[in-house]
Amino acid sequence: MVTAARGMLGMCAYLCVCGVTTSHVPARMNRTIQNLLQLYKIPPKERFNGLPVFSRELLSTKMKAKEMLMSAVLQAYEELLGHMLKQPPPGPPASTSGDDPRVGLNYLLKCVRDLRKYRFQEQDKVLSGLSELRHLQMDNLMVQSKALWELPWLYEEASLLAESGRAGMPNRLRRRRQTLPQARRRRRKP
Repeated sequence: MVTAARGMLGMCAYLCVCGVTTSHVPARMNRTIQNLLQLYKIPPKERFNGLPVFSRELLSTKMKAKEMLMSAVLQAYEELLGHMLKQPPPGPPASTSGDDPRVGLNYLLKCVRDLRKYRFQEQDKVLSGLSELRHLQMDNLMVQSKALWELPWLYEEASLLAESGRAGMPNRLRRRRQTLPQARRRRRKP
């Protein structure tokens, strides 16, 4: 009884939110998802267990691609430096050259770890979430059903993101892209 009420409450909340906003989700897509959810049926207790397939928290982050890339590069450096520490250093042994390369590698590793820890925490969370996406259980009925349920809001978010990215494009470039095909058409006509 409680799980059915929770399911109805979730459905009402979903319909209220989607009904109020201008939806980018086509009506046919909504109907198709509803029809498929009848086939990929799981109990509401499993659907609304608080463990979404695609985290809204991760998708709500506002960061630039360069920050994400830098976080991934720093993570790769951390792994690379750790690997270098496990191997014997190339060149002459440390006792004859006077400088132990491990001391230098440890220092570099600490610098990279500190930078990631204090400046790239949010990006690291997103990278961790991206890593989890690679390990989704694609043949799991619960994952499939929950993913179908989550598709409308995810599609809406992706549509809004695509629009905002396009709106952020400078007007000059947008106008140029729109007029470029017309100019080419005019040149082809003799």
